[in-house]
Amino acid sequence: MHMHVCMHMPVAATTMPTATKLQASTTISCELDTKDDRNAPATLTDRTQLLTATLRTRTTRERETQPSCDHSQVHDSSGRLNSGILNGNINQPGDFDQCLGIKQRMHSEDPLRDEETVLRGQYCLAYAQPVLPHKSKRLQTFFKLIQSHGPFKSEFNDPGHRVPRYSLINWGLCVPSGCSARDVEYTVAEYLSNQTAATGISFNVRVEPQMCQVRDQQPWDRNTTWAVRFFVLVLSVAILATIYDRSTKTQPKQNAWCTAFSLDKNLRWLFSTSSAPGDIEAVHGIRFLNAIMLIFSHKSMAMFFNPYNNRTAMSESLGQPWTVIGRAASLYTDPFLLFSGMLTSYSLFGRLMKRQPIRLKNEYISRLMRIVPPLAALILFCTYVLPLWGSGPQWNLVVGHHADICKKNWWRNLLFIHNYFGFSEMCLTHTHHLGIDTELFAVAPILILGLWRWPRRGLFTLLLLCTVGTAARYYTTIVNQLSNYIYFGTNIQRLFRTADYMYSFPPHRSTVYIMGILLGYVLRKYQSAKLSSLQLHLGWTAATICVLASVLGPAPMGDINYVYNSTHAAIYAAFAPIAWCLFFSWIVFVSHNGYTNKLTRLFAWRGFQVSTKLSYAIYLTQFPVFFYNVGRRRHIHHYYNFVSIILDTNEFISIFLASVALTVLFDAPFQNLKKLLIKRPAPSSANGTAKVKALPGPAVAVPPQSEQSGIASTPTATPPSTALHPHPHSE
Repeated sequence: MHMHVCMHMPVAATTMPTATKLQASTTISCELDTKDDRNAPATLTDRTQLLTATLRTRTTRERETQPSCDHSQVHDSSGRLNSGILNGNINQPGDFDQCLGIKQRMHSEDPLRDEETVLRGQYCLAYAQPVLPHKSKRLQTFFKLIQSHGPFKSEFNDPGHRVPRYSLINWGLCVPSGCSARDVEYTVAEYLSNQTAATGISFNVRVEPQMCQVRDQQPWDRNTTWAVRFFVLVLSVAILATIYDRSTKTQPKQNAWCTAFSLDKNLRWLFSTSSAPGDIEAVHGIRFLNAIMLIFSHKSMAMFFNPYNNRTAMSESLGQPWTVIGRAASLYTDPFLLFSGMLTSYSLFGRLMKRQPIRLKNEYISRLMRIVPPLAALILFCTYVLPLWGSGPQWNLVVGHHADICKKNWWRNLLFIHNYFGFSEMCLTHTHHLGIDTELFAVAPILILGLWRWPRRGLFTLLLLCTVGTAARYYTTIVNQLSNYIYFGTNIQRLFRTADYMYSFPPHRSTVYIMGILLGYVLRKYQSAKLSSLQLHLGWTAATICVLASVLGPAPMGDINYVYNSTHAAIYAAFAPIAWCLFFSWIVFVSHNGYTNKLTRLFAWRGFQVSTKLSYAIYLTQFPVFFYNVGRRRHIHHYYNFVSIILDTNEFISIFLASVALTVLFDAPFQNLKKLLIKRPAPSSANGTAKVKALPGPAVAVPPQSEQSGIASTPTATPPSTALHPHPHSE
């Protein structure tokens, strides 16, 4: 049963510190829990008077046993405008915890009505977007400062759970728990309309139901319970395996099945820096560099969700060309595709040269056993466990809403087709790269075997595919007005169109993957190649030009006064990935052939072996950590400099620990099981033929490479680290 009451709700307060301004509000009809509504007042005024009388006539016992709580706490918890508006201090979250902490039982003073009402605080985050009535230069300048020059331009309908709706004003309001989101939305709109009636400025207002929160402990649902049980079970198995490992360490032989989940065994493997003979060591350092740059880029995006009291100064500081290091996020994923293609090609050509049978079915199963367990565990955790771990003004947007998407679309991720359904409805949006790489991996053996059997025609085909992919990126960018580069003033809708039409579309990303296939071919064919000083000098010069062009070329697009140009965006999308990957391809080629210098030795440092083993888990866990902190952020902060925001020690430690846990509990154990289930084939008999077993058809005889491919036929040891690599972040 409910009783309708009307309560004065604060929706704003200006910088004037007067009680009159604090009470500036409109009235809305909300609901408070009660035992009976048969005698509820009929009119709006009567309900207002009843609530006021109830607040004033609590019993003496309540006053003695409970802290005083009245409508002043509701007012005080709501956000209010403060100084520094023209410096971007426009987002006002209010006091989230104080609002949710309001809970007051109130008794009616009428002796004939034995009823009790409960006043609970409800926190709602309202979005408001100003609309200018005409092209007034003064108003445009004013709003440009308020919106901090607009580093991102957004609308109400833009997805906001992974990219910030920067143009909207976020306003935290504390209201009674009986108020609906629609009630709050109507009241805010009415208040803003009254305040700006004489100016001609209007506001679009939205309060989404999911953004209204009440502190109400709900029991776990069935799925959450099973998710928690699953993680407890995995941890228990790991503990038991560790106990067995330690207790049988002195025995001559341990049961490998029983030690697969051993924490000791997996931690020893994780932090081992030994490498196999013939390992392409420079790859590990290059991966580390690009992984760190990718973390910085993702953190740069997440930081724009947070409220700052000097947001305009922050935008002016970041609206400079040097911010290319954070804006060129797409570049940092390309080397992982490059090395995925390279290692697949390098491994297959090695086996063909050794005349080993290649069972593609086993390779595909091996890949799935490698990447699915950590991915499935993370999906399960982010969908059912993480939403219970915290709260905050934006928690339901960046954590809760994302969990709802995963509940509907998790199966797309496990089938690796999620990159075809758009970013706005994608579970774990950052894993789109997994879908791309898996699909390219599926067709890579066909391209590699074609290059092995028909070297000239195969090479021509691969170069043609690279050219078509490059032209397609250029054409698609021009026609659809896309931008792979996050320029200053990026339109959120353009970002999502770019992600859907090009960035997550495998044919458009295949160029660098094919470059990797060719690089693996070159490493096998020109093993121990002799290069003259002139060749080395020209190679390093060309590589340096490539890396400078890919970084410095788009840098002006980060300027605060930049205006979008589709030609600039198309040139970047078409050629920057190629130039960036050519630089690292050259480093891999010369270092693998023994031509080292300080840079190649740095990339080949043995310590990067650990980062390579952790890289897949780091790739998976960084977004959940970033948005966990965004969701928990309760108060306004001050922006000092880019380095202090990016180099968040707590976040880096959290990502590292989460990555270690994911690796030793899911990644390494299933790699151990994979080795027990799938045995590597032994060299075939000396009949000059290598067999490639297709899926699911019969074996196909491939002529000896010495007769068909022109590749040197000397058998070369293939180290474990150069086996078919199932993921660009794997070892």
